[in-house]
Amino acid sequence: MQAVIHQFKEQIQSAISAQKKLNICGGGTKHWYGDGAAGDALNTKTYSGILDYQPEELVITVRAGTALKDVESALAEKNQYFPFDPPHFGAKATIGGMIAAGLAGPGRGQYGGLRDYVLGVKIMDGQAEVLSFGGNVMKNVAGYDVSRLMPGSLGTLALLLDVSIKVLPCPAKAATLKFEIPADQAVIVMNTWASQPLPLSASAWIGDSKNGSLWIRLAGAVAAVDAAISKMQTQLPAQLVQASEANLFWESMREQTHPFFTDSTVPLWRFAVNPLSKPFATEHATIIEWLGGQRWIKADISAAKAHELASAHQGYATLFRHNNTTNSVFTPMTANPLTAPLAIVQQRVRQTFDPHGIFQTGRMPL
Repeated sequence: MQAVIHQFKEQIQSAISAQKKLNICGGGTKHWYGDGAAGDALNTKTYSGILDYQPEELVITVRAGTALKDVESALAEKNQYFPFDPPHFGAKATIGGMIAAGLAGPGRGQYGGLRDYVLGVKIMDGQAEVLSFGGNVMKNVAGYDVSRLMPGSLGTLALLLDVSIKVLPCPAKAATLKFEIPADQAVIVMNTWASQPLPLSASAWIGDSKNGSLWIRLAGAVAAVDAAISKMQTQLPAQLVQASEANLFWESMREQTHPFFTDSTVPLWRFAVNPLSKPFATEHATIIEWLGGQRWIKADISAAKAHELASAHQGYATLFRHNNTTNSVFTPMTANPLTAPLAIVQQRVRQTFDPHGIFQTGRMPL
């Protein structure tokens, strides 16, 4: 793989000389996420493979171009998994794309996000230098915790080479309950149960302003799951969903293949809000996830309206999928600019790792 790393180095050095930008690409399954990216393609697919896997230590180290499905298969053989449910959005998804997008699925509400599981990274910066951070290696003199900066950077900070990720053992048992309750009750129920010693692993409410269904996934020791099912069913009428149906449902939420997401003609808005805030006062169909902290709306509304909704719930909005519209995905977020001190830190980070701006492709705002 040294030949591939040498090719990366040459491509970055050539981009510096030609004053061009490089658009880092993997499997291409998340190319739509973020704003349109300019620059020549720097493809990571040839840099793949599992470098080290220590099941007893719950750590796996992988090259960025490795297929996500291959890594998950290797984990499954040892009865382990990524609990944050990273979405694939296609069979060609790579580990590098998973890290760059920084997205998490239904498990995020209970287990934390992808960033919480990244232990260390090896990167190539905008000067074609290879640097390692986190894990068992020394930090670079810049002093930044780049292991936590890479997730969600959309390839605009540096080229990810290798990443070490924490994994967890698969639960002994999983079960899903379905409750027919309105949104305001669902928010209360989710947060009440989350405050109790119950083995919740995912939650999702789907419906409109009048009716909806709350799905609760339980996972853990057999006795704990069985006790939770009994307790919940005594508090609210519930259907115990068949395992096959439950698996399909949670996969459809992770991969956004659920009918709620499939109408590509209507913009999809994502809201990160106070989990305890009331449901949106809207007639649009809604999904409430992560104990109320993540909410989705399919609606052709303006960025100003989305920002108004988010602000009323102590959060922010993102135009997650915008298809044929010309709005920036990050427009509502830029309505809340960084504070002056944070803006200085961001500028220094980018200047340190990409002084020539070759990774500043426009995919996310500066």
